[in-house]
Amino acid sequence: MSDTVELIPLPPPPPHASARLDPAALDRLTRYGESLASEGVIRGLIGPREVPILWDRHLLNCAAMAAAIKPHSKIADIGTGAGLPGLVLALIRPDVSIVLVDTLQRRCEYLEEMVASFDITERVTVIWGRAESIPSCEADIVTSRAVAALKKLIPWCMPHVKIGGRLLAMKGQKAPAELVAARKTLHPWGAAKNARILTCGKGWIDPSVILISATRTK
Repeated sequence: MSDTVELIPLPPPPPHASARLDPAALDRLTRYGESLASEGVIRGLIGPREVPILWDRHLLNCAAMAAAIKPHSKIADIGTGAGLPGLVLALIRPDVSIVLVDTLQRRCEYLEEMVASFDITERVTVIWGRAESIPSCEADIVTSRAVAALKKLIPWCMPHVKIGGRLLAMKGQKAPAELVAARKTLHPWGAAKNARILTCGKGWIDPSVILISATRTK
């Protein structure tokens, strides 16, 4: 039995991608997608079955999140994996600076290669480590996608949010239930009362992106 992985080419960008992203951003996102579809699969960062749905389920899904982020924000992406959503945000938002945090060395090595290849080393940093074991990123926005339930995510992410900053956790249809279950966990950060559900990408991608937003006040 062969261990060779059969690679599937990245499909071309869908029409709604070029309608919402400027040509330079779309070009960078396409290059990143092509890398995920090749090196990402070979190195076990994504499964080959993800390639046909990379645009809508991953790349554009993360890109839609940019609508919730103010200009010139400092972002920390906890559990970034292969760079979703952190690297996507870096590629389409040249105004932001980003810290990509992950626990697996091979993912961080790939991310460092990507950051160098896109020549964004001045505003994108890769950290190999656990969120609870590294110094605070003091970020305006802390993002996280498909890492853990909100209740578990909060103690990992909130220490990296500066006072007045926000946690933006990308969630699915269970977001309201997760928020109810996590209200008490948000109390120490002064974020229980202001936490809410945001929706991004309506009329652009289907399904829309559901975020839980919580602002740290103490």
